[in-house]
Amino acid sequence: MNKKLFALLLCATPLIMNAQAAFDVLNMSQTELRGTSRFMSMGGAYTAVGGDISTLNQNPGGIGIYRNSDVAVTIGLDFNNSKADNLNSTSNTRFNLNNIGYVGAIKLDGEILKNFNWGFSFNRRNDFHRHYAGGWNGISSSITNYVAGLTNAGGWTANDLHATDSYDPYWNSNAPWISVLGYDSYWINPNQTLPGSFQGLLGEGSGGYAEYEIDEKGHVDEYGVTLGGNCANILYWGLGFGFQDLDYKNYMYYGESLTNAYVPSDMKATQIVNGGANYGLVNRLDTKGTGYNFKLGVIVKPVNELRLGFAFHTPTYYDMRDLYSTVSSFEYLPDNAASFSDGAHCGDQWNEYRYRINTPWRFMGGIAGVIGKSAIVSVDYEYTGYNTMRIKYDNGNEDISSTNDINDYFRAAHKVSVGAEYKVTPSFALRAGYSYQTSPVKKDYEDGVLEVNTVSTNPSYQFDRTTQYITCGFGYKYKSFYLDMAYVHQARKSTYNSFPTVNYDDGTDYNMMADVKTNKNRVSLTLGFRF
Repeated sequence: MNKKLFALLLCATPLIMNAQAAFDVLNMSQTELRGTSRFMSMGGAYTAVGGDISTLNQNPGGIGIYRNSDVAVTIGLDFNNSKADNLNSTSNTRFNLNNIGYVGAIKLDGEILKNFNWGFSFNRRNDFHRHYAGGWNGISSSITNYVAGLTNAGGWTANDLHATDSYDPYWNSNAPWISVLGYDSYWINPNQTLPGSFQGLLGEGSGGYAEYEIDEKGHVDEYGVTLGGNCANILYWGLGFGFQDLDYKNYMYYGESLTNAYVPSDMKATQIVNGGANYGLVNRLDTKGTGYNFKLGVIVKPVNELRLGFAFHTPTYYDMRDLYSTVSSFEYLPDNAASFSDGAHCGDQWNEYRYRINTPWRFMGGIAGVIGKSAIVSVDYEYTGYNTMRIKYDNGNEDISSTNDINDYFRAAHKVSVGAEYKVTPSFALRAGYSYQTSPVKKDYEDGVLEVNTVSTNPSYQFDRTTQYITCGFGYKYKSFYLDMAYVHQARKSTYNSFPTVNYDDGTDYNMMADVKTNKNRVSLTLGFRF
């Protein structure tokens, strides 16, 4: 048995590509519990509390609570651990500058307007760093079968997928990129029993294993300006403008190794024989974006013991730029003695695409009870309309196909947060909190029952099912100085899909899914001064 090797490095880029996939935009639209230590230690349940630098990024109405100026900085140390199913976990430790802010307060003599305040803040909204890997033995499905099914469903032929001296299917054909790549890579070959269609490499009698690796990096930072005031010590209002900076990098690998695979006997794929097959796909993505948003909020204090808070966040309107590259490698070992000639190669270059996205809008409501001068108990509810996300071309026209995908896949997510603070002494306080967020993905897509559409040459996608936080901390005040510390435990349950659902002729559906658990533990310190 001779070894046959052929490697393809994909570098072509069509002009009529869809913008970023819906699940990637979902990933970039999500936020974490981050801010000052006091804010985090109370689980982020601050919509009706106010009087903290973090309110500039949550409920700008909280700036009206201030009677004095305030400046603070928050640093944190994150300990991340991710584990896919029953495989070994991967860990990393990161230092983050979570928050810097300043609030200026002007006391007024008006009967109605008691204070007019303004503030500037920097806040890390999300940290993308996560790494995990896994695999399956005895696989019953294959990425090659998925590509064959996708290609057959579209009615694409070899003429649509095959490159010639004057025809490049990545540029000229309407066929999916992954179909062209699958054809070029011999992942899909002419079906010997159904002429005019394609078949994958896994069939009756085939076996093997699959493996994957995901390495995410990057962050979302927000720089905000907030204005607000105090009306009659009853109504506290605020409005804010946020400028966001997004930096996201993703390395995605998926590979399979099969025995008794249905492989071509030669480069013309005129005959399909049994043999071994090893192949893999690497996608690299480097995304940067800049965007802006607006926030409105109020806190109402009908009596000293009760506060009601409401806030509304517009979408963040991003201008995006993707750099991406794909590498496909494969090795076939047919049982016959035929041999492949050297395959064509082209450079593994980075290609660029520009587009726009609108993140979801958010609504927040909260209620807080103040017990004398010793305690605060607060409860928050947040509604995030993930089905309102939008993807647009660089010229501003909406990508209707992606909008339809977003409406099909996503639903609103709900988050409930509770927090409490108790002053042991006038200078020392203890705090605790809890927060829980539901999945933004509809049930049938969450469970892999229905197939999703992916774009480019990357058929994998991932999403969070639930996220919860358990928090605690303390604060100490000495004259105008204060020090707060917080401990935050984030438990995040996610799902990784190597490729969308494969529909087999016998009516069964199958895809390669893995549960991923990410635990993030953070210790943060805030130093501040009020004057």
